[in-house]
Amino acid sequence: MQLIAILLATLIAGIGSVWIAAFLIRLRRPGSPGDAGAQSLLSLAAGALLATAFMHLLPEAFEAGVEPGVLFGVLLGGLVLFFLLDKAELWHHGHEHHHGGDAGGHGHAGDHGAGHDHHGHGHPGHGHGRSAGGWAVLAGDSVHCFGDGVLIASAFMADLRLGAVAALAVLAHEVPHHIGDLVVLRQTSTDARAALLKVSLAGTVTALGGLLGWWLVERLQGLLPYFLVLAGSSFIYVALADLIPQLQRRLSARQTGAQVAWLLAGIVLVTVVSRLVHHGEHEHAHGDHAHEAHEEHDGHRH
Repeated sequence: MQLIAILLATLIAGIGSVWIAAFLIRLRRPGSPGDAGAQSLLSLAAGALLATAFMHLLPEAFEAGVEPGVLFGVLLGGLVLFFLLDKAELWHHGHEHHHGGDAGGHGHAGDHGAGHDHHGHGHPGHGHGRSAGGWAVLAGDSVHCFGDGVLIASAFMADLRLGAVAALAVLAHEVPHHIGDLVVLRQTSTDARAALLKVSLAGTVTALGGLLGWWLVERLQGLLPYFLVLAGSSFIYVALADLIPQLQRRLSARQTGAQVAWLLAGIVLVTVVSRLVHHGEHEHAHGDHAHEAHEEHDGHRH
């Protein structure tokens, strides 16, 4: 049952995020900036990731009784690890922000016009080295999805509710990510369906990561708190080093308020999903207990 839940959650996060991204791209009218929508998605994803890490993954790990200093060391090591992976272009392949020089000497990752995604794919001011190679994008995306699958599986092995929340957080941050992937592939190919199929296939690798994560944690139960902290460090790194810097722009008070509102919406969304799953678990456990009590009563009657 646990493995089935992991596979379903990883497939939904991996492939569902691609299809949501494709749907949002279709909603953009030709010539419309679409930047407000991109900013909203980034804010929502950042809030969901931070809430999952600080309100669910890390507290669950610290409840295991491991020395806090050790877990904080793992958290720090994880942040450094993901920084190095980012440098090696193995993690979020589409998130290099080589800021181009504008009139004021500042280039922000979020300053895109129509036809450019919010990750900087194909933007002349970002010098994205991979925009010419769709297969390079897919290779990096597959590695990224595989890592996401391992993290989701680690959360599920600790608790069903935790796994559902982690899958939701991955889904939230993968949507803006895959918008960038689809834009890059559509620049290298005129076949939009082929681009969608390729990115969807890369998304299925999330399930392979989930399978490996389940296999590893099943055999290394004592290391589960460390897996959870590593997952938390990944979510924190993505939110603080990747998503939020793209939101750091000089905006009007109304636009800034919208960013904050979407960030809070991400936090609330994670909290609501957590409570719904917890309620479902409680009802299921209560039903099982009542069923066992009924069987025990029938046994005494016989």
